[in-house]
Amino acid sequence: MVTASLVKELREKTGAGMMDCKKVLTETDGDLEKAAELLRERGIAKAAKKSGRIAAEGIVEAYISEDGKTGAVVEVNSETDFVAKNEEFKNFVMEVAKQVVVNNPATVEELLAEPSLAVAGKTVNEVLIDKIAKIGENMTIRRFARFETANGLIEKYIHGDGKIAVLVNMENGNKELAKDVCMQIAAAKPEFIARENVPADRVEKEKEILKAQTMNEGKPEAIAEKIVMGRINKFYEEICLVDQAFVKDPNMKVSQILKDAKVVEFARFEKGEGIEKKEENFAEEVMKQLK
Repeated sequence: MVTASLVKELREKTGAGMMDCKKVLTETDGDLEKAAELLRERGIAKAAKKSGRIAAEGIVEAYISEDGKTGAVVEVNSETDFVAKNEEFKNFVMEVAKQVVVNNPATVEELLAEPSLAVAGKTVNEVLIDKIAKIGENMTIRRFARFETANGLIEKYIHGDGKIAVLVNMENGNKELAKDVCMQIAAAKPEFIARENVPADRVEKEKEILKAQTMNEGKPEAIAEKIVMGRINKFYEEICLVDQAFVKDPNMKVSQILKDAKVVEFARFEKGEGIEKKEENFAEEVMKQLK
């Protein structure tokens, strides 16, 4: 009889997931020791122990369907840059991107629970666990974005061997223009497409900061207001795609190269952004390995 308390005990002992624990306990008729051995044999317990380690390296990748109408960008993290260059790891990341394009999961959790399109009989999470056990590092599927269009096109750009990935959904454009826009987004890091997309509270906060800066420069309040209006344009030029100077020709705005084309949406993923990395002393790390 497999009870909830037995599953809990095995989870605490091995660090494996609830479903994996329940499965092996059922196979071993509730024998805790045999179930733990089975998890170790399958590499699941070994993989689970690695799951607490910080994975801030890895790669970002994108995949576009053959008809160019659906695309996805994903970030999968590993512990070291060395593993990020592993071909098996790279192939797994591309498989994840394809899975997102085909199945359109709503969340990472939903994606992990799906039957893998690349490995029959296993979920995406089970394939991930297998990779962790085989490669020997913690790995996590961190995030993804998926775009779909009826009449437009989807384009991607990968920079620095998986350091930055950009995905763009565009209408009334062509592949060459879309690629230029992708490279623009990779280089200039816009946050929004146009001014009307910037939240009002963000603009008001920026105006407050600019006004304080201007008055600290000794300008009277009435003049400060006018100066702020000029400086807020600079703010828009930094964060809004269409207002940015075009990286290939700084004398032109992105809006000028777009002409009749329209960027509907974009995603820019940079590997490891926002993840707090644990600082390691390299010499100490080597000594740990030797011991």
